[in-house]
This record gives sequence, structure tokens and C-alpha cells, in this order.
Amino acid sequence: MGDNIFESLSTEIEEILSNLTSVNDEMADVLGSGTASASMRHICQRHRDILQDYTQEYCKTKGNIQAYKEKEELLGSVYQANSYSKNGLNNRRSDYFLKENENITGADSLTNDAISIAIATKENLYAQRGNLSGISGKMGTIAKKLPLIGGLMNKINLRSRRDSIIIGSVITGCLILMFMFS
Repeated sequence: MGDNIFESLSTEIEEILSNLTSVNDEMADVLGSGTASASMRHICQRHRDILQDYTQEYCKTKGNIQAYKEKEELLGSVYQANSYSKNGLNNRRSDYFLKENENITGADSLTNDAISIAIATKENLYAQRGNLSGISGKMGTIAKKLPLIGGLMNKINLRSRRDSIIIGSVITGCLILMFMFS
């Protein structure tokens, strides 16, 4: 039954393409006999190009379908020779769907693994944040208890800020010079 549908559709498409070819030929004859503008010739050429594309696509699709049918016939005879079930096509489809289901299940498990890794990472980051804030609090307490260490920490912070300002101004100066000379 599938072969009959394919053959009837194939015949119908070939008839349509031949009708379209004759229409294009008639259009070219009409343009050739009279004074036709460049736009009309361009339109005629465009229709010829479209017809050529349709014809090539049809031939390509028809060849693919015929190759697929031949493959099915070949595989069908192999399945019958190996005493597989009479519904070889249905079995291949079932196998395809089973493989696809396995792929989906595998992708689902990979997604779950990625989510669990992300949750574990988030929990570790929260734990590190807690540890760092605890350390910062302890350093503040030590700085208050021992004024010498507090003074040293303030000097370190001032130098760090000063170094940041110097680096920022050097970068700004370089950027300004770069824009001036470019």
C-alpha cells in the first residue's frame, strides 16, 4: 500500500513539474517574441531557477526514498532469513524507541548529577563564607585586644589602599595616553 501511495504522489509531482516547465517555456516564448523589459526577463529567469531548484529537490528526495525502500527490503529479507518476527519494521521501531528512551534516561541521570554537584558546591561556599566571617570576627577581636596588632593591621590596610590608588592612576594615565596617541 505504501508503494502505491509513493508511486501516485511521484507521478503527480512529475506531472506538476512538467506543467510548470511548459508554462515557463510559454512565458519565455512570449517574452522572446515581443519587446520585453529587463525586469520581465529577470522574472522569467527567476521562475526557471525556481523550477530547476524544485526539480533537483524532487529528484534528490525521490532518490532518498528509493534508497530507503531498498534498504528496508534488504534488511527485511535479512530479518526474515534470520527468523526474526514477521513485524521486523515494528521491531526496529521498538528498538529505536528503546534506544531513545535509554538516551533520555542517561541524559536525565547526567542532569541530576550536575544538579547535585551544584548543590554541594553551593553548600561548600556557604560553609566557607561562614568560616571566613568567623575568622574576620576573630581578627577584629584580636585587633581590639592587642592595640599593636590593630595598628599594624591598619597600616597594612592603608598601604593596600594606597597601592590600589597608585595602580588605578597608572592604568588611567596609560589609557589616556593610549587614546591620545591612537
